Amino acid sequence: MNPLAQLDQLDLEPAAKNQVAAMLQALVDQAAQDAQTIANQQAILQTKDASIQAKDLKIAALTHELAYYKRIRFATRSEILAPLQRDVFEETWNTDLSAIDEEIEQLRDEQPCDTVARPKRPRAGRQPLPEHLPRIEHRHEPESCACGTCGKALVKIGEDVTEQLDVEPAKFFVHRHIRPQYACRACETMTAAPIPAAVIDGGMAAVGLLTWVMIGKYLDHLPLYRLEQIAARDGVILSRSTLADWVGRIGVALQPLADRLAWHLLQRDSLHADETPVPQLDPGSGKTKKAYLWAYRSNDLQPGPKLIVFDYQAGRGARYVQQFLGDWRGHLLVDDYGGYKALFAATRSHPASQRPLEPCIELACLAHARRKFFDLFQASQSPVAQEALNRIAKLYAVEAEARDVSTDARKQLRAEKSLPTLAALHDWLQQTRLCTAPNTATSKAIDYSLKRWTALTRYAETGDLPIDNNPAENCIRPIALGKKNWLFAGSERAGQRAAVIQTLLGTAKLNGLDPSAWLKDTLEKLPSWPNRRIDELLPFSNMD
Repeated sequence: MNPLAQLDQLDLEPAAKNQVAAMLQALVDQAAQDAQTIANQQAILQTKDASIQAKDLKIAALTHELAYYKRIRFATRSEILAPLQRDVFEETWNTDLSAIDEEIEQLRDEQPCDTVARPKRPRAGRQPLPEHLPRIEHRHEPESCACGTCGKALVKIGEDVTEQLDVEPAKFFVHRHIRPQYACRACETMTAAPIPAAVIDGGMAAVGLLTWVMIGKYLDHLPLYRLEQIAARDGVILSRSTLADWVGRIGVALQPLADRLAWHLLQRDSLHADETPVPQLDPGSGKTKKAYLWAYRSNDLQPGPKLIVFDYQAGRGARYVQQFLGDWRGHLLVDDYGGYKALFAATRSHPASQRPLEPCIELACLAHARRKFFDLFQASQSPVAQEALNRIAKLYAVEAEARDVSTDARKQLRAEKSLPTLAALHDWLQQTRLCTAPNTATSKAIDYSLKRWTALTRYAETGDLPIDNNPAENCIRPIALGKKNWLFAGSERAGQRAAVIQTLLGTAKLNGLDPSAWLKDTLEKLPSWPNRRIDELLPFSNMD
């Protein structure tokens, strides 16, 4: 219906007809404009709905990815990855988790404000900053002491204190030693203060700089060229040849301390032992050959400071461990490598004199036996492997319960709980093996434990022998990570020098000392220290 066409049929004055026509035309135009506005708003809403739906889908995808990363990151107790892999990838996982969290927050912040309100993501409580660090106070006072509302004087009612952790990069500075010289006019005698003894005579490096180089190279696993670059950023030129000279001289100076630590270690009657391959440059061939870093660790369940001694050797043969141990005899906890077997033979000979020695007593690592079943379960979800893992978990639960008790109490607890559990595990393994086909992954996992059963269970008869070789493996793990940086040892002498430094720094860490502080103090004292008091310099002397 066209109202303007019907207007002509009405008997109206021309002026009134024109006025009504104008009003009707305005209404028609307004209706058309409103229809277009509604259409535009519907299109905008459809676009917003599509955008919100896309963001919701992305948030859901990111949330799923976040849950996946958290499951991997926090599932270390289930050994989802090997310990070395966890160390390598942990930094990436943490970074990815934070990045995904931030992406989700940004997407949610971009959502229209008229949508349903969402609760803020809970934040984990921040750990308090270390109390021993110095505090630099910054006071922030209001611009005026008068109330901005009524103009009256303000009264202090409290303080809001927040703390932030900060750091200053390594600072290079120069010690200037001034030694005035005096003369006697009567007898013409010259007098001056003596030059203090230094670990490197006539060297330009102070003890703090030498410590920085040694810690960077052997604790932080930084090659010398990286230390050279760090110093160059502060305008300090330290050539690699100079750094190498310092490292070589410090290694020689610290050798007696490492030798003394090895002597103390061999006074114990139970030890851990493990080894890791180290690529060593083969001069003339342009390639590397395989050397080995052997680790000998004290038993934490026995009294005395914790000790770790590294021994760098050209190979993995049995003669290398025999050379280090000499005529030592006691309980030795090792993996199943054949190089250790000669130590446990009925008779063995001293590596130097060939005189007969009593055999060492073998302790096998229950963690290695458990790992066989764990790998089997991961590969096939084997119910046999799951049952074995559950039974072994009971043994570790006993160790956790006995962690902080005396040796006698631990022995009694093991007798009451561990020995019956081990007996039941042994019976179950034998019965299960009879029903298992030979040459299968299951039979091999079972045989690994049964063939070493006496060595695996010997710990439970005492209160001071360890259940596994994890302490030694934990000491070797940082060395394995360091190989990613320095790639290979330049020579056998370089490997032996690294073993000396790693022995001292590793022992300091085990005993709760700051390796950097200990090394700096030792390098200051060492040049004038009497050899008869060398034990006082070892990285556990202040633990006694």
